[in-house]
Amino acid sequence: MTPDAFRQRFPIFERKVFLNSCSKGALSQEVEKGYRDYLDSWRHEGSPWGDWVDKLEEVRGAFAAFIGAAADELAVSYSASTATASLLSALSFDGARNRIAIGDFEFPTIAQNAIVQDRRGAEIVHVRATNDRLPAEAYARGLDERTRLVCVTHVCYRNGYRQDLPRVIESARGVGAYTLVDDYQSSATFPLDVKELGCDFLVTGLLKYMLGSSGLGFLYVRKELIEKLEPLMTGWFGQEKPFDFDIERATYHASARRFETGTPPVPNLYAGLAGIRLAAEVGPAAVSTHVEMLASQLMSEARERGWSLLTPDEPSARGPLVVLESADADGAEAVVGALAARDIVVSARDAGIRVSFHYYNVQEDVDALIKALDEQAELLVR
Repeated sequence: MTPDAFRQRFPIFERKVFLNSCSKGALSQEVEKGYRDYLDSWRHEGSPWGDWVDKLEEVRGAFAAFIGAAADELAVSYSASTATASLLSALSFDGARNRIAIGDFEFPTIAQNAIVQDRRGAEIVHVRATNDRLPAEAYARGLDERTRLVCVTHVCYRNGYRQDLPRVIESARGVGAYTLVDDYQSSATFPLDVKELGCDFLVTGLLKYMLGSSGLGFLYVRKELIEKLEPLMTGWFGQEKPFDFDIERATYHASARRFETGTPPVPNLYAGLAGIRLAAEVGPAAVSTHVEMLASQLMSEARERGWSLLTPDEPSARGPLVVLESADADGAEAVVGALAARDIVVSARDAGIRVSFHYYNVQEDVDALIKALDEQAELLVR
């Protein structure tokens, strides 16, 4: 499928230049239909719980296949935050191996969930960035036999830096530590197989490049670890037999379902399945190639004008987004507002103007953006 054909499935492009997929993927006709299908099931069937639980398992299987996992290694959650909280509640930090390593490029979801584990004995080790770069060696220097968990984001939400995950995972494995990969800012934009990658845990969700809705997240847990981990954050859908409604004991599910909590977000399952199917139809390899072409064009135009870029020059070290530098956060917000007045949707993070591409974006989007930025050039750092 060509980008032009794919673009036709997203009505927003009839009105706007949408370059904000790292905040929220554009709404497709398929996802909109998914919500209508849910409402139809509710309207006509009342409470078809059997169908809704089947939908939960369909989503689990579809996303597991997308990342190369088994369905039993995947927990379906409401967000990356709840998935991460459930996972961390199952880890022990009361012994000699009590350290959690957190990189400077983590999204608050991961960092804040990790930091509060100090109440349970965790010691936080910050892996610091230098000049908006966080090489894998920085992680290696911060790890030792006291490290329990290494948190590493695949792509930084603030500047687009893409981490060398295999090297970080290798360093963690070398000291006997687990790895938790946050793939939220990159899922569906690069081919990723959790088995080939060798990570222990991975969290992500569907509201960005996966083209689904908010309110749906995933936690991958490597099969060999599942039965060793008993989360303190649980609920009836995390039990072996949830519909037994047992209030005398808590019996964890044998699979990664043990990390689930309450009633699943049924409307988002319908929308999410549509998003997963769209992402799979195009395929991460095609998205990666197309996005790289657009990002390179934008960065080339920016360099010609002398604008400062926070995103790495090397394609291997950047994700599906490009960040231009403004003098400060107020300047970045002013640029975003001026672009919005011209129906161009981007976002601001700190002093950065973040432009995030997907397969539905085309060269004309870059051209329109550059033309509009030329009129705001005084707010960009040279």
